[in-house]
Amino acid sequence: MSLRQFIKDLGFITGGAALLNTIPWLESCTPEKLKEIKGEKARIAVIGTGSRGQYHIHNLKEIPHAKIVALCDNYRPNLLAAMSLCPDAKPYDDYHKLLENKDIDGVIVATPLNWHAPIVLDALSAGKNVFCEKAMAHSLEECKAIYNAYLHTNKVLYFCMQRMYDEKYIKGMQMIHSGLIGDVVGMRCHWFRNADWRRPVPSPELERKINWRLYKESSGGLMTELACHQLEVCNWAAKKMPESMMGMGDIVYWKDGREVYDSVNVTYHYTNGVKIAYESLISNKFNGMEDQILGKKGTMDLAKGIYYLEEDNTNSGMRQLIDQVKDKVFAAIPTAGPSWRPETKMDYTPHFVIESDIHVNSGLSMIGADKDGSDIILSAFCQSCITGEKAKNVVEEAYCSTVLCLLGNQAMDEQKLIVFPEEYKIPYMKF
Repeated sequence: MSLRQFIKDLGFITGGAALLNTIPWLESCTPEKLKEIKGEKARIAVIGTGSRGQYHIHNLKEIPHAKIVALCDNYRPNLLAAMSLCPDAKPYDDYHKLLENKDIDGVIVATPLNWHAPIVLDALSAGKNVFCEKAMAHSLEECKAIYNAYLHTNKVLYFCMQRMYDEKYIKGMQMIHSGLIGDVVGMRCHWFRNADWRRPVPSPELERKINWRLYKESSGGLMTELACHQLEVCNWAAKKMPESMMGMGDIVYWKDGREVYDSVNVTYHYTNGVKIAYESLISNKFNGMEDQILGKKGTMDLAKGIYYLEEDNTNSGMRQLIDQVKDKVFAAIPTAGPSWRPETKMDYTPHFVIESDIHVNSGLSMIGADKDGSDIILSAFCQSCITGEKAKNVVEEAYCSTVLCLLGNQAMDEQKLIVFPEEYKIPYMKF
C-alpha cells in the first residue's frame, strides 16, 4: 500500500483532519505534501546490509521518492549480497568514508545495537538525515546523547518504531482513547519464539560479529530486540510512562555460551497503579506475540487487530459452574467445590479494529498480518529527507521505550526494584 493511499484510507476511517490531531507524526507525510515532491528522490545510503538492512533495501526499491546510492558493511558477504540488489550503489566498508560523500541525503542504520549511537551521532554531525533501527542505543548515556544531539540539529532523525505507522495500531489506539474498552486497568505483552537466535559462523573469530545479539557488549537481548516495540505501544495506550520496574531474567534453555537472557519477565508500574506484565522467551512459541490493553469494558489485542467486549460474555465461569451444579451436571461435586473452583477463560466475540482487508492466518482472522508499518515509516523518512520536515514524537517515543528496555535489563541484572532515574527524564515524558 502506498503511503498516500494509507493515509487517505485512515482519513476516511477516522474523519480526516481529526486523524492528524491524535497522530501528529503523520503531519510530515500527508498525501498533499507527497504531491509537492513528485519527481524528486531522496539519495539514500544503507549502513549495515545484513538481514534487516536488506529488508529495508527491498522496501526502498518500492518507494518512488527514494534512490539507493551507497551501501556499507564491514562484513564482505553481507555487502556483496546487498550489492547484488543494488548494482549501481557505491560500496563502502567504512561508514566514516561513506559519510564524507556529499551526494547522500540520508542514511539508514541497520547495524548491531552497540553501533547505533556512534553512527547516528557521526551521521548527524556530518549533516546527514538519519533513519536508525530500534532500539535507540546500547546504554542510557548514549540515548541521552542522541536525544540532545537531535535537539540541536536541523536534520531529520527517525527510529524504526513501525507500530506508530501501522494502520491497525493507529485505529486501535483511537478506539482505546475514545473509551471503547473503558479505563485501562492493565497491560499484558508477550513475545514467544522457539529458536536459538544463532546464525552460522564460517570461522570462530567471527562468532561475536555474526552472533552479536547473544553478547552483552553488543546487545540488550530480548528487551531491546523485541520488548522495545511493545513497551512503546503500552505507553501510547496509557499516555504516560511507568515510574518503576522490577523483573527476573534467566538463561533457561540455550546454555551455549550466550550472555543475554533467553527468558525474561518484567513488571512496569505506573503511578496510577496500572502495570505492564511483559514476558518473552525463545524456547517455546505456543503463545506467539500479543499486545493486550486491558480495560474495564473490554480488551484490545493490537497485534491481531481484534478487540473483545466484556458485555459480550456477561455469564462468568463461576456463574456457569453454579448453574451446572444446580442442574445436577456435577452432582458429585462436594458442597464447597464452587467456592474454590477457578474462574476459567470464556469465549468472547471478536470484533475487528478495521473491518475491511481481513487476512486469514493460521485459522485466525487478523488485520494487516502481512504488513507492520515498516514500509510506511521508511517512506515517510525518505519524504522528510526531501522536505526537511521532522516527524513529531518519533525520536521521543524511541527514547522512552529504549530507556525502559535498558532499565528492565538493569532490574533483572540487579534483582531489585528500579525507580526511573531523574537524570534520564525528558520534558516529553508524563508519569
